[in-house]
Amino acid sequence: MTPELFVTQYVIKAINSLYGVNVEEKLVQPQATRKEFEGDLTIVTFPLLRISKKSPEQTAEEIGCYLKENCPQIESYNVIKGFLNIKLSQQFWIEIFKTIYQSDNFGQFPYNGKTVLVEYSSPNTNKPLHLGHIRNNLLGWSLSKLMEVNGYKVVKTNIVNDRGIHICKSMLAWQLKGNGATPQSTGVKGDHLVGNYYVEFNNLLKQQVNEIAAKEEKLQDPEKEKERLKEIERSAPIQQDAQKMLRDWENGDQKIVSLWKMMNGWVYEGFDQTYKRLGVSFDKIYYESDTYKLGKNLVLDGLSKGVFEKHDDGSVWCDLESEGLDKKLLLRSDGTSVYMTQDLGTAQERYKDYAFDQMIYVVGDEQNYHFQVLKLLLKKLGFSWSDSIYHMSYGMVELPEGKMKSREGTVVDADDLMDTMYQTAKENSLELGKLNDLSQQEQDELFEMLGLGALKYFIIKVDPKKKMLFNPKESIDFNGNTGPFIQYTHARIKSILRKAKEQNFNSEINVNTLVDKEIEIIKLLNLFPVKIKEAGDVKSPALIANYCYDLAKEFNQYYHDYSILREEDKSVLQSRLALISVVANVLCKGMDILGIKLPERM
Repeated sequence: MTPELFVTQYVIKAINSLYGVNVEEKLVQPQATRKEFEGDLTIVTFPLLRISKKSPEQTAEEIGCYLKENCPQIESYNVIKGFLNIKLSQQFWIEIFKTIYQSDNFGQFPYNGKTVLVEYSSPNTNKPLHLGHIRNNLLGWSLSKLMEVNGYKVVKTNIVNDRGIHICKSMLAWQLKGNGATPQSTGVKGDHLVGNYYVEFNNLLKQQVNEIAAKEEKLQDPEKEKERLKEIERSAPIQQDAQKMLRDWENGDQKIVSLWKMMNGWVYEGFDQTYKRLGVSFDKIYYESDTYKLGKNLVLDGLSKGVFEKHDDGSVWCDLESEGLDKKLLLRSDGTSVYMTQDLGTAQERYKDYAFDQMIYVVGDEQNYHFQVLKLLLKKLGFSWSDSIYHMSYGMVELPEGKMKSREGTVVDADDLMDTMYQTAKENSLELGKLNDLSQQEQDELFEMLGLGALKYFIIKVDPKKKMLFNPKESIDFNGNTGPFIQYTHARIKSILRKAKEQNFNSEINVNTLVDKEIEIIKLLNLFPVKIKEAGDVKSPALIANYCYDLAKEFNQYYHDYSILREEDKSVLQSRLALISVVANVLCKGMDILGIKLPERM
């Protein structure tokens, strides 16, 4: 039982005894006492005045007196105007401490019988994963873990955008400039190789546009000139060739399909390596090349039922203007699909596979409109479960120099970034000079753990809804609100516990008093399940990240102020060992939700 619920129940008893009225819990909402006042929890008495018929001060005094006389766990109280500040007894906090210490599944909620499907990653096969994908994958993974500890059965899914004009551009550039290059012949990771040809396509396209534009008269009006260049780009020969390749692929041209399978195969091998190093995985992977067909069937079915409409050029649309949106294209005039088409098919297939209670899409906030439309279209098609769709919208990752652009090859590559984080962690760790007792393999594993921990924590600690500016140097700092700071805290605790074992000290809770700092730590530990539920409700792993930082910071202040292994009172020493072991366990559980490993030594 939380301290808040405990106090609430006794306050309700007090009101009933004093004023003869049964009140609901929502009328009594204890809050943490402000630091300038003495107490653990504060009751605001103003909502109770219509019941007591007395002043705020007198009401608070009467309730406080009742609690002090009838509840041994309440040590004292004080009244500041209409605020009743309650101080819980040492024994109360010791019992809370024992409950946490003896719990094997502290923070884990029981299975609630519901299934949540989480989609994340959703890469295109024309480019390698980059920094933006890293935020997506880390949010998707940590949200999945968060929903699991909240008691849900979670299915982690990925939709690979393996068809469409984007991959055709890479394929066409490879045909024109590749000279048969493969990952094996070039030594270039498969997803990187295919991504290079996507950039090459856009270089070739830009070249053609410039050549065609130079033969025509430049327009003086900037907006008209901009539109002229766009039209040239749309009609450029290489762009038309890519569109033809897409139509040939959808018509099953064996030569094109064979090339598509080969190049996508290179990409999948590259993706798998990146996912493994990043520490994310999926229970089920869907492919747009399969689900777009299901989506086309849904669209045609909706067309036959009058839900959608066909224009004179053969394209299929849905008019959403009555819902405050606009008209949405579902099939192009040449019969090819758009992203919305495959999302319709994928959603239907997923419900068929898992009959989920909720489907969460982890997708950037530039797609907010897309998911508004998706839910509406599914509802119009008669799928009642469309209301269970939730878009976890997150802000983009930007760099000090601005946005990343895949077409121009200016993205921060995920593999390169992980290498950089490893190297930075190595340099920082070697500067500290505390690795002499670790083998080279153990050092390498530590550098990888620290580098990835820094990267993951720096990204996840930011509220998902906010845009973020990524700074690798800030993320790897061993001080402040960083992953390495929490990792170092855990290693410090483990070092103390190892030394305690060597000196034959064991952990045991056999004390009657605690220092104030220990009570503060116990309060914070007791908040762990509360934070898990709160983070799950608002779908923000950032709350867990910042909770872990607060706990690590609280421990370090405690460690600075109080001796543990040099404590002369054996029962106090044992209690302190028990306390820091719980801190280590909770840090492990919290950081595991974020996909971050904590080292035993540093």
